[in-house]
Amino acid sequence: MSHPIIADLNKRYTVKKYDSSKRISAADMDVVKQAIRLTASSINSQPWKFIVLETDVAKQRFHETFTNMHQFNQPHATEASHVILFAHNPKFTKDDYRKVVDVEVSSGHLPADMYDNMLNGAFGFAEQNTDDSGFNGHWTKAQTYIAIGNTLHTLARLGIASTSMEGVDPSLIGEIFKEELDGYVCEFALAMGYHKEGEDYNFGLPKSRLPEQDVITVL
Repeated sequence: MSHPIIADLNKRYTVKKYDSSKRISAADMDVVKQAIRLTASSINSQPWKFIVLETDVAKQRFHETFTNMHQFNQPHATEASHVILFAHNPKFTKDDYRKVVDVEVSSGHLPADMYDNMLNGAFGFAEQNTDDSGFNGHWTKAQTYIAIGNTLHTLARLGIASTSMEGVDPSLIGEIFKEELDGYVCEFALAMGYHKEGEDYNFGLPKSRLPEQDVITVL
C-alpha cells in the first residue's frame, strides 16, 4: 500500500543506538508536544502528565534511575535527543475531572447549562473503575498508553526515531522526579532522536507483523 500513513508506519522502528550529536529541532518538538496534548482519552479525562527531558542535567537524572534494573535502556537516557516521561494520576478524582469540565465550557465545546450533566454523568465511568481506596491507576494508565501511541505516529510522520520503554524503574523515577511528578506515577517513557549510523542493529530490517487475517476480523 502506498498511502503516506502506511509508509510512515512501515519506516518507524525501535531504535537501539542513538546519535547523541543530533538534536530534534525546537519546531518539531512543538509539534510533538501539541500532538501529545491533543491525545484522546476516555470521558476526555486527560489523567496524565508528560515530563519532557531535553537538557543534559534532566537526562542525567533519568540515567540515574537505571541503577537497579533495565540497564539495557540506560544509554538512551543520555544519548537520545529527548526523553518523555509518561505519567498517570493513580487516584483521579471528581475534583480533577472538574478542571476538565471547566475547560470544556470555557473553550465553547460544552454549553454551560450542561456542566453538571457532564461532571456527574461522565465521571460515573471513572467511578466504575475506582476501588474503595480511590485507586483507578489501571484505568488512567490505560489512557496514557493512548498518548504514547499517538506520539509514536507523530514522530514517524516527522521522520524522528524513537524507543518506547516499559523497561524503566517506576520507584526510582518516583524518587528522582518526585517534585515534577507531584503524586503521578511514571511506568513507561519514550526516547526520541536519530539513530547512530552503523551502530543501530535494528535499523533497516524488514517490518515483522502478524498477517492482517490473523488480527483483523471484518463482519
